[in-house]
Amino acid sequence: MAGDLKFPNNFLWGTATSPTQVEGHITNEWTDYVAADGGNCRVACNHYHRYAEDVDWMAQLSVNAYRMGIEWSRLQSAPLAPLNQKELERYVDLLDRLKAADITPMIVLHHFSNPPWITSAGGWLNPATVPAFVDYATKLVAVLKDRVWLWNTFNEPDTYASLTYLLGGFPPFQHWHLRSYRTVIRHMAEAHVLASEAIRRAGKGNRWDHLLAKISHHTFNRFVLNEFLGGKRRAVSTFLGVNYYGLARFKNFQPTVPAGGARPEWLAQLGVVCDDMFERHPRGLGTVLREFYRRYGLPLYITEHGAASSDEDFRIRDLTEHLCVLHKAMNDSVDVRGFFYWSLLDNFEWQFGYSKKFGLVSVDFNDEALPRRMTRVGQFYREICRTRATPVLPRNSKVLAR
Repeated sequence: MAGDLKFPNNFLWGTATSPTQVEGHITNEWTDYVAADGGNCRVACNHYHRYAEDVDWMAQLSVNAYRMGIEWSRLQSAPLAPLNQKELERYVDLLDRLKAADITPMIVLHHFSNPPWITSAGGWLNPATVPAFVDYATKLVAVLKDRVWLWNTFNEPDTYASLTYLLGGFPPFQHWHLRSYRTVIRHMAEAHVLASEAIRRAGKGNRWDHLLAKISHHTFNRFVLNEFLGGKRRAVSTFLGVNYYGLARFKNFQPTVPAGGARPEWLAQLGVVCDDMFERHPRGLGTVLREFYRRYGLPLYITEHGAASSDEDFRIRDLTEHLCVLHKAMNDSVDVRGFFYWSLLDNFEWQFGYSKKFGLVSVDFNDEALPRRMTRVGQFYREICRTRATPVLPRNSKVLAR
């Protein structure tokens, strides 16, 4: 339509998932966990058996990229063990189906989960986890190097470390163990550097990129980004990924957002606009993109953005406002190369279970058949992917956030 904001023809329009949240039939520290709504990840979306169907849904969405994880616990049964060929073949088939659909994969090597043998040995507090992870990454890259050129070592390392050892939201549910938090970040940063070097070696001069997922908790950004990108470590990363959802304010050391337990009615009285998780703050996306690009000079990808709400009009407005901010940043010469909407499917949202609705494609978890249905948000995003353009909100449209 006339007046729509156009994006470059080579821009990646994608969506995203993670193994624990969608695959089901998985063995890691989340297997026996019961979420706040009583749900668990034992079946999840059954993507493990239905990935071919879910690739068809991606094709219907007209996305040209998919950010997905490969579950470490499926591929290695012990430190330095050979890769499980049966499980590897399933992932290879998924990648081949993506290629046939003209969808570029971005592979995440660690997305908030670990093999049981890593967990029992102390997880990322144990320095031995570093060479174990690098071995896994090196072996996997060697097998997939002809199918994958976008690699993501760690999804939100700060979120993982803070929820495991500061905020108690993830296993092992520790609170305010600051030394453990810093140890996990340092070990992950070391593994990031060594895995990135292995990826570069496997690339042999071809188009290989490494992605470091952006840290979302601003309180710890300086420390975490310095551990991953400070000094010579900057040289091993060729672009930076940004996971951006919104804003979290704090009052009396508690986050004033629904995800932190704040009542939506109270937030509404304060004029705070939220989805079911965070305060919406589209303008902040532009601030983050400009600051990261100024500071690090790396090309950027928005590797996750989405809104959790059963109000699809709200989600459509939220997406539109954020894409308008993204477009302006790109016009201001910020080098952003892709956008991945979270998530392809409604899924197991960690400690919240199945109560948060993020999917472009909805899943009915009350039906054992787990039927999928295209949402209106998905239809709206499909048009954006097809036209490589986003509409501009009318001037009288309600602004989501300051």
